[in-house]
Amino acid sequence: MILQVPPGSPLVIQGAAALVLGLHIGGGLVGIGAGGVALTTPKGSRPHRLAGHVFFVAMLIMSGIGAVVSPFLPQWSNVGAGMWTFYLVATGWMAARRPAGAVGRFEVGALAFALAAVALEIGLGVTAGRRPDGDLDGAPPIAFYAAAALIATTAAADLSVILRGGISGGQRLARHLWRLGVALLVAEGSFFLGQPRIFPPAFRDTPIMFVPVVATLAYMAYWLVKLLSRRRPAGRPMRPRAPSPAPAR
Repeated sequence: MILQVPPGSPLVIQGAAALVLGLHIGGGLVGIGAGGVALTTPKGSRPHRLAGHVFFVAMLIMSGIGAVVSPFLPQWSNVGAGMWTFYLVATGWMAARRPAGAVGRFEVGALAFALAAVALEIGLGVTAGRRPDGDLDGAPPIAFYAAAALIATTAAADLSVILRGGISGGQRLARHLWRLGVALLVAEGSFFLGQPRIFPPAFRDTPIMFVPVVATLAYMAYWLVKLLSRRRPAGRPMRPRAPSPAPAR
């Protein structure tokens, strides 16, 4: 995201633009660092919880600013990405805090937010298709429709959780992990792959730029398989009941 203000703009406008851009970039960088710590520290430990809280706040700032500011640039293709990332972080964080087997108003509100994002993306796709050049700020209609389908798939998972009255065990932890993990992947992709010019020339267009993204994806996949394949402990086997002694005659 690049914020450009017209030459000669008041200092207040220039300062506000610099602050918003700094918060957006800073939130992403802090989120990437905190997310890495949260992934690699023992689950449930104090460092894990602290890093998770920092990641939660930083990513909400980054994605929220991206979603709100993008229409004014204009970069409409980033609106859906920002809303989806914001939604993933919020629901993933709540998945760990919500008691097992319970849902509440938050889940219903998150579902409504996701459906609003789907409707927005469909509307942007229709708008892009009706333009003479067949795109909206360089993005074709299919890009918006694909984003709508992706968000709708995530919303369908939320609807399933609501209808089931909540989830527990490995499924609850997997929901927490994959949603925050995907949000981390979005931040890493935007930074390492989307901004190559800020890295030394020797690193640009090399496999090194993919290492953080691939490492996060592999680590997340490992834990998802481990969580979802975990079986509930079987109940204690019943021992055969000893026959009662025959009554004395």
